[in-house]
Amino acid sequence: MNDAIVFEREELVRFGHCDPAGIVFYPRYFEMLNALVEDWFTQGLDVDYAQLLGPRRIGMPTVHLATDFKRISRMGDRLTQRIRIVKLGRTSLTLDIAFDGPDGRRVAFEQVLVCTSLDTHQPQPFPDDLRAALERLAPASPQQ
Repeated sequence: MNDAIVFEREELVRFGHCDPAGIVFYPRYFEMLNALVEDWFTQGLDVDYAQLLGPRRIGMPTVHLATDFKRISRMGDRLTQRIRIVKLGRTSLTLDIAFDGPDGRRVAFEQVLVCTSLDTHQPQPFPDDLRAALERLAPASPQQ
């Protein structure tokens, strides 16, 4: 991940994140990832995620998710979570997401989200307010 960070926050690894071995149970990373993305929409992009999915009927399903587990995390660790836009298309968005501890990268994700209608479940262009927020943070590249 380069220095073009779009959104960053810290998350405390809690008891409920861990398995009997005392380390983060890997599916919990995906729950943390989902919460991070929801908060990024609401806090980082200023587009209320609950309104987007609720009254606006706009979905943002994950259609691709690649994950690399680098190091373990234990209860009490503080993970710095970062999102960076890699690519912004007409209906899709590629994100580079990292969770880092003081010893370096713990987990890295490449996630592709697609904007869809929750009525038809078909891809659709990003709504104007969301596109404007994303364009402010996206690297310059041709749209797809």
